[in-house]
Amino acid sequence: MLRFLVIALLLPLGALAQAPAKPAAKSPAAAEGTVARVNGVAIPGQYADAMLHQRLQQGVADSDQLRMAVREELINREVIAQEANRSGLTKRPDVKVDLDMARQGVIVQAYLREYVARNPVTDAEIQKEYDRAKEQTGTTEYKARHILVDNEDEAKRILAEIKKGAKFEDMAQKHSRDSNKDRGGDLDWNVPAVYDKAFADAMVKLEKGKMSEVPVRTRFGYHIIRVDDVRPVKFPPLEEVKPRIQQRLTQAKVEKVVNDLRAKAKVE
Repeated sequence: MLRFLVIALLLPLGALAQAPAKPAAKSPAAAEGTVARVNGVAIPGQYADAMLHQRLQQGVADSDQLRMAVREELINREVIAQEANRSGLTKRPDVKVDLDMARQGVIVQAYLREYVARNPVTDAEIQKEYDRAKEQTGTTEYKARHILVDNEDEAKRILAEIKKGAKFEDMAQKHSRDSNKDRGGDLDWNVPAVYDKAFADAMVKLEKGKMSEVPVRTRFGYHIIRVDDVRPVKFPPLEEVKPRIQQRLTQAKVEKVVNDLRAKAKVE
């Protein structure tokens, strides 16, 4: 739950993790300090700056039409807000809760953005994570099949039938309890790191077209493994994956600061 919350809070930080934010454009109204007055109530120019900044961050091109649309929206908001206050709507408990939650959300977002700005992901951290992933991935990927059963005796019996001439794919469809049984046990192309260590260790020792001589035990059960093909891994260059690594490391930093704050807090 905490991880989901952190990721949800971090969503607006995605652009921040990849590129510097564009400065908010200053509208003429903002420079004058007031966008407009509605029933004598001034709409601060900072509101226009903030809304214009949001639109620019969303990729909308700056233009006189955009600035006018921002002004009109702010006026509409003020008209509705004044009527809501007049009607007593803002005194309703559910509305008060929504207002409090919205205020808290703004504060949380501001804090996290400030934290990320003060603790940016460095090029050295990105390079380290890239090297770690590259080392973990390895240089070879395998196209393998397997048959998974619950006990060793059953695995040995199936293995013996295959050695006598039974087709591996047919035995997988008939006996395997894995979700890929209908594909004849096909695991598609994968690197060893995605598998259970015992499975991976046994798989990488097999030559192309060869099957494990004895059942391989993992925490899932007993496997009969066959390697259909092997090929070199095409690992993407750093520049291609750098933005994704940067965002993932930013998320990790935010999760850490939230967990650290939780650890220091008295939660009852």
